[in-house]
Amino acid sequence: MKNLLVTGYRAHELNIYDDKHPGIPFIKQAIRARLIDLAEAGLEWVITPGQYGVDLWACEVVLELRELYPGLRVSILAAYEHPEANWKEEKQTYYRELTQQVDYYGVVSQQPYQGTWQLAARDDLLLRKSDGILLFYDEERGEASPRFIKQRAWRKHEREGYGYYLITAEEVQSLADEAQYESYVE
Repeated sequence: MKNLLVTGYRAHELNIYDDKHPGIPFIKQAIRARLIDLAEAGLEWVITPGQYGVDLWACEVVLELRELYPGLRVSILAAYEHPEANWKEEKQTYYRELTQQVDYYGVVSQQPYQGTWQLAARDDLLLRKSDGILLFYDEERGEASPRFIKQRAWRKHEREGYGYYLITAEEVQSLADEAQYESYVE
């Protein structure tokens, strides 16, 4: 697998409203573990839609992993121009700084948000440009925005053998529990 789409929940869908939330490091740890395995097997590009949450945390992880895997690249393919325009100022700054660090930043529609067709067009492109998906999604949490890409990726997996990797809330909770236990033992 050379090109991997990484996406999942938006931060607010996880009840995360600032970058100091104690769950973020464990989400990033789960992403990092999967990316290391795939990088060892030849992964070259991580592609994200660039939404605030799992997408951008994955970009941060790839940027950190470059020390170990200098050939690993990261891309943000946003659905439309200035997706961060309505975010709080600190999130806008974070987004803009991150887009300056990625290897490629592009938008599918050269216009501001006009409709869900832009999101569908972005997802079409992301699925075409990737060999598989790493998705943070948990059926038990109920339906949320990642369900659309999940359904499409699963169909592509069944039809074409598209790679399909899932991170669940249980996996992230297990990492948090392990860290808590280790700090308790020390």
